Amino acid sequence: MLQLLQDYDCWVFDLDGTIWRGNEVIEGVLEALELLRKLGKKVLFMTNNSMKSRGSYLDKCLQVGLPAHVDDIYCSSYSAAAYLDSIGFDRSKKAYVVGERGIMQELAAVGIESFGGPDDNEKRASFSSEMLHDTQVGAVVCGVDPNLSYYKVQYASMCLLLNPGCLFIATNTDARGHFTPNLEWAGAGATVGAIKGVVERDPIVTGKPSPFLMQDIAAKHNVQPAKSIMVGDRLDTDILWGLNTGMATLLVMTGVTDEQLLVAQRGSSNGVKPHFVMDSFGDLRRVAQQALQQQK
Repeated sequence: MLQLLQDYDCWVFDLDGTIWRGNEVIEGVLEALELLRKLGKKVLFMTNNSMKSRGSYLDKCLQVGLPAHVDDIYCSSYSAAAYLDSIGFDRSKKAYVVGERGIMQELAAVGIESFGGPDDNEKRASFSSEMLHDTQVGAVVCGVDPNLSYYKVQYASMCLLLNPGCLFIATNTDARGHFTPNLEWAGAGATVGAIKGVVERDPIVTGKPSPFLMQDIAAKHNVQPAKSIMVGDRLDTDILWGLNTGMATLLVMTGVTDEQLLVAQRGSSNGVKPHFVMDSFGDLRRVAQQALQQQK
């Protein structure tokens, strides 16, 4: 593990299941991150949880005692907005959001008008009346939505089926997420899957494992994928994203991946195989302390 600290200058961390579970920080992680920074490493955070904006994630980091800057944080709500901005999304059009407020905040930050999200939580579809939709919707953006409803699925589907050129954007397609300390919850894959089942087309995925955000990271932070390592708890997003972007990968067993799944992937010819595995990133404290002593 000492070699890891010598080989990689930029460390990109998932949050849920890697740094914390719910609002509980995983033991030893804060100390390990502090030691990384003392060693001069670039530390970035990337989460597929779309419920919050980067500003909200910054607030949470500071609340749990993790120093950070908003430019060091990448979330899938940001990725959706950044993608639409990068393709020159027509600002005369709107985005319909099936997800939480974080997506809407990130869209607003790049000048894209949006509606839906939590504001549609109480709306219900009725077969007894005609349902209308906004013909100016140019994109439907989907993320995890604890208040997913038949109304939202129907409205999003109408926009995608009836508005010419309407884009289907998914912040991510995670099946499950550690949104509380001791339980896995249905992820954005539930939202995306419901709409996909109606419109019968695949979304453009902007979060992990899509390589889109690596371009932003490389440009803003002047980092090279070959000198970077992705640390996360999910094989199908964190580790696959690292592999897709040419980074080294470190799987931690504090989140959704268990030993049985890891063994199955390693035994499969097309499985997702991390370069390194640790029980918890907090375990790196001792190695980092040793490396710090060697620098003195």
